[in-house]
Amino acid sequence: MDPTTHIQARPEAMGDVPGICELPLTRAVVQYRELHEMDAPGGRIEDIGLALVVEGRHAGSAEVIDLGSGRIKVLDLSTELVVLDWVYEPTLAHVSELITETAKTQQDEPLRSYVYKLGLRVLERVGFGPLTRPTLLRIGYRDICRDFDLHEGTSIRFVLGPGRLTRVYLDYDACALSFKTVFTEPDIPLEHALLDAFGSAEVRRFDMISEADSIEYQVRMVLPTTFAETRSSLGAMRRGLAALMLRFEPQRYESVGHLMDTFGQRETLASLRVRGSQAQSVAISHSLSSAHTVH
Repeated sequence: MDPTTHIQARPEAMGDVPGICELPLTRAVVQYRELHEMDAPGGRIEDIGLALVVEGRHAGSAEVIDLGSGRIKVLDLSTELVVLDWVYEPTLAHVSELITETAKTQQDEPLRSYVYKLGLRVLERVGFGPLTRPTLLRIGYRDICRDFDLHEGTSIRFVLGPGRLTRVYLDYDACALSFKTVFTEPDIPLEHALLDAFGSAEVRRFDMISEADSIEYQVRMVLPTTFAETRSSLGAMRRGLAALMLRFEPQRYESVGHLMDTFGQRETLASLRVRGSQAQSVAISHSLSSAHTVH
């Protein structure tokens, strides 16, 4: 972790433009994407895409701390940024003290633990909605990655056979699993496996546009509209990915299964009390409707 709190760069074109950011973002809790990051784009598995602005007085950039990893980042404000909430001055002061202490001791666990709990409290307070859904999906998918394929990135690797590898990412905004491959032609065994593992989802193939591209598959889950549906979608992803592992890497599936039998599966969202609609609903089908038809 880079403990520095000094902004080393910001977009010169936006730096001194009056009226671009008249309200200082300091104390804001924001949701960010890779396009906002000015240094070392690409989040690690610890990142959750939710950050507290610790220095936001400049129009062109803001210094933030990711509430999952506790890493300091510099965000580009020349694109739209979503503000979810604000923290009180004492909270920001405590975070700043922890950042300073971390720089002295090189021990980041107190800082990471505090900001992670802060992030979860913010999500509980704000509740479920279109703005928080991507972050909740990201946290849930992070748990799946840690259970199935723990490494620095937010992807799951599958060895499909000799020279055949795919990496699975989650598009948090679309609630779609993206299977990136190195194939230049459609992989029929993988296509059949995706259809079998994710029977209720839409499976699409994206063909090559240029020689530098490769075949990509996308499994589009139904976009959740409630917190309960979000957890249900993540459960369907977990089951589908487990089915792929069993199909292509049975020994790995057995090893992962032993670990989960021993330690249990990670499910951070199960501990959250997220506000949302309490309405109950059931899916209506022709068979269900016919059963109640009066003759």
